Amino acid sequence: MKYMQPRPSSIVAALYTARDLGVTVSILHGPSGCSFKHARLLEEDGMKVLTTSLSENEFVFGGQDRLIEVLKYAEKEFKPSRMAVVGTCVSLIIGEDLEAAIEMADLATETIAVDIHAGFAENIDGVIATLEPANRAGWISDEELSRQKDLLKKANEVERLRGAAMKSYIEPSRGDLKHVAAMRLMDLVREGKSGVAIMNAKKETAYMFADILLGLHDAAPDAHVIYSANLEMKGLPKVQRDAERISTELTSRGLSFTSQGALDEYGATGDHLGSWIQNIKPDFALIVGVPHAIPAHYLDGIECFSVTNGPRQVGPLKEQGHAHVMVEVDLHPRTLGVTSIVESEFGAVLRSLV
Repeated sequence: MKYMQPRPSSIVAALYTARDLGVTVSILHGPSGCSFKHARLLEEDGMKVLTTSLSENEFVFGGQDRLIEVLKYAEKEFKPSRMAVVGTCVSLIIGEDLEAAIEMADLATETIAVDIHAGFAENIDGVIATLEPANRAGWISDEELSRQKDLLKKANEVERLRGAAMKSYIEPSRGDLKHVAAMRLMDLVREGKSGVAIMNAKKETAYMFADILLGLHDAAPDAHVIYSANLEMKGLPKVQRDAERISTELTSRGLSFTSQGALDEYGATGDHLGSWIQNIKPDFALIVGVPHAIPAHYLDGIECFSVTNGPRQVGPLKEQGHAHVMVEVDLHPRTLGVTSIVESEFGAVLRSLV
């Protein structure tokens, strides 16, 4: 399918994967404006993102000398634990040899070369292009590389079948009014209805999605609700650290939950969570993070309250029968660089109804 709406960049995906691997300095080998917004956001998350700032002269004569210069500067200035050189469309077009530049820089720091550009149809190509050299460098095992590739395929499948990639264009929407949905949810709780509250979130977005579960628990601690969160300790280093922090905080704030899946398994848990829901037979379900991972047939007869951070996900969720769909706007920027749960709009609304 040819998409007419903007899609995630494989270069940006490579940068986020480098961060998850414990890279503390990434160097974009290309123009200074390439992936600017995400590069700046990742700086807030503890990873320095430098650029070789290639210009017209380097477009013609090559930028290897400039890359070697920036590599040496980065090692001396920031004393990184790990580095990654991430390619761009320009480095591809001029045929730059990233590995050769790293060797010529004679670095003491472990550094990988990520040959990537923005011309891929799927952003997971940027993830794989980062994981494979990380595997060759001994940063991750063969088993973890295989696991990650399998999870990426499943996440892509979910997006194509039920997500923002299911159509060539989906109108963005802010979703339903949060206070209206929250009042309906609290009415069900007060009527003694039974429910499940599920977090199936992607990586660091869980720092805010977890607050929605807390918001319901804070507003109705005695409700007939069973909680689930994808906080199993699996995945790349940062993913595991985030899961541990969130799990510890949820427990310390009095919320008991079942761990089902890891923060990188959000696309692979749909059938498991669906079967779990069917066994419980709840009257309502609150699903936050990636609600569309759960196939719609598991939710027949259940009033669903779904919270996503994707405005283009509202339409597909409505089509799949989710009665109430809310969007947490600007969630991702607000969860970068944090180490504790961040208050959500929907969580705040639920607390206000007590």
